Amino acid sequence: MKTVDSAGLISPPLVSLPEIAVRSQCSPTGHGRRENQDNYLIIDGQGQAVFLWREQETRLQLPDWPPGHQRVAVLDGMGGHSHGREAAEQAVEGLLDLPAAADLNGISAGLNTLHQRLHQQFHAAGLESGCTLILLEIPRTGPAMLFHVGDSRAYVIDPRQTQCLTVDHVPATHLAMLGLLDGAQWLQQVHAQANSQISQAFILGSTLGAPGVYADAIDAELYELHEGNLPLFLRGMGDRRLLELEPERIYLLASDGLWHLRHPQPFVERWPTLLAHPQCSLPELLDRLFAELVAAIEHQHSLPDDNCTVILVRRSVRPSPVAGLEPP
Repeated sequence: MKTVDSAGLISPPLVSLPEIAVRSQCSPTGHGRRENQDNYLIIDGQGQAVFLWREQETRLQLPDWPPGHQRVAVLDGMGGHSHGREAAEQAVEGLLDLPAAADLNGISAGLNTLHQRLHQQFHAAGLESGCTLILLEIPRTGPAMLFHVGDSRAYVIDPRQTQCLTVDHVPATHLAMLGLLDGAQWLQQVHAQANSQISQAFILGSTLGAPGVYADAIDAELYELHEGNLPLFLRGMGDRRLLELEPERIYLLASDGLWHLRHPQPFVERWPTLLAHPQCSLPELLDRLFAELVAAIEHQHSLPDDNCTVILVRRSVRPSPVAGLEPP
């Protein structure tokens, strides 16, 4: 949509700062987990941070945060290891201290350093713990920056389709990198059935880079998936890349509790119907999504349900003001 100014010239629409909403539930049905090992972080354009601390929503004003710069992240503590909640909390604390990044190299370097510091801290304490991390760094202008570790995911949803934007760090992906799975087999194992194994976690480390099917040990360094090591059917889905947030689309970041179902795809395919409604507020869309999730869990007998955290991001378009008609 374009507008015409008082001189008869066409003005481009103005793209506002993205709207952001979050919801984190220990158990969507109330009959699952008793501890929420998920976490999240939202830093808005005024430097107001929102996150979980000891499972309670907490707010903090950050000093010297650049106006209009935003950061959103979802973290999922590894429940199969000790201190999963604490690992996610420590990662969030590190993210709060991480300065706003102007470029992809900056945010990647900062997160690698945070991972190394927390890995050493947890290893020294004898703890094999970690968390997933999916983060969007959203500057006031220009594309967002995506950073991904683990099996939490980012999706983009429009009225026609749901598209996954990330590659799960799971054994099936490792097998695909070794040439042992094709695209259809990978899709079946990763997206068409429930999974609980993970091959890389923030803080814990990685087995993705192992040259064979079985890794001798967990590597302390994170292993980045990129164009040079991804199979052809996953090219363009690197872990660290620029991401243009297109207006009026819904960007969804979530922990795997959102699709931890016996048959995830029918639920995921419902998201355009549930979420592609520009007239609805993001909290209303979260209401719809979680109500549908509870119905899917109960219908598929997928109890007990997992922790579930979802962030929705939407960049709206509004017309440029017409010269002489804008209110003072």
